[in-house]
Amino acid sequence: MSDVAPAGRVAWYDLAGHASSPPLLMAHATGFHGRMFAPVAAALSALYRCVAFDERGHGDTPAPDDGVFDWHGFAADALDAIDAAGLERPFGVGHSAGGAALLLAEIARPGTFRAIYCYEPIVAPVDDPSQFVGSQSNPLAASARKRRATFPSKDEAYENYASKPPMMGFHPDALRAYVDHGFRELPGGSGVTLKCDPEHEARTYEMGMRHGAYSRFGEITCPVTIAWGSETTTFGPDTFVKQAEALPHGRTEPLAGLGHFGPFEDPERIAASVRRAFAE
Repeated sequence: MSDVAPAGRVAWYDLAGHASSPPLLMAHATGFHGRMFAPVAAALSALYRCVAFDERGHGDTPAPDDGVFDWHGFAADALDAIDAAGLERPFGVGHSAGGAALLLAEIARPGTFRAIYCYEPIVAPVDDPSQFVGSQSNPLAASARKRRATFPSKDEAYENYASKPPMMGFHPDALRAYVDHGFRELPGGSGVTLKCDPEHEARTYEMGMRHGAYSRFGEITCPVTIAWGSETTTFGPDTFVKQAEALPHGRTEPLAGLGHFGPFEDPERIAASVRRAFAE
């Protein structure tokens, strides 16, 4: 893994693979950060140069100055990372909000990606997202605002998360990456605190239904795989099938036994699914 490499305001990372291999950009879910993809990247390293980035307000990328977490900004972060890392027509792998970010990036700059793999992308299958504007009843946002942000140490944070759902189901390497790179030291050695402020996470959730990507799916001409887990707690299979049907070159891949955090639960299996998708 390389040192943090800033792309303007966007932090990006070479996770695994060789510089001469086909490039692959990885985009993370709300509340997480790019280096959590390290176990998936390791399983893909023989085939791809795997690069990840931190979306604004997550990991080592600063929050937007205006405090607005419009998801088109995450798409801009993806494009900035592509440019800074020198990725020429990369493959894309996105999880949850990261999947939406890659789809929005392809809409904003057509022809950016060779193909995209989205695991449970947060894209409401509606043509008019204005119905969500002004709605404040978001249980994920409410939960984020109650999230514990500080711990005495990273090790204690790890043990806390490993003892209860949903993170107790994460692969140890993914959980370790979340803690090691998702917390910063507090002044005076008084503990550690989340880099992704719970308020910023909440605002991200509140904007999740408003980006309107679905109405422009017809503009995405690269192949796109929509994958999901049978144990998901997000939209459900019908929505993911509808997403794929709205894409000119969409395909579906259900994965039995996984939940919404599939990339962290079983990195090897997700990597195998990605390999199948891009081989086609």
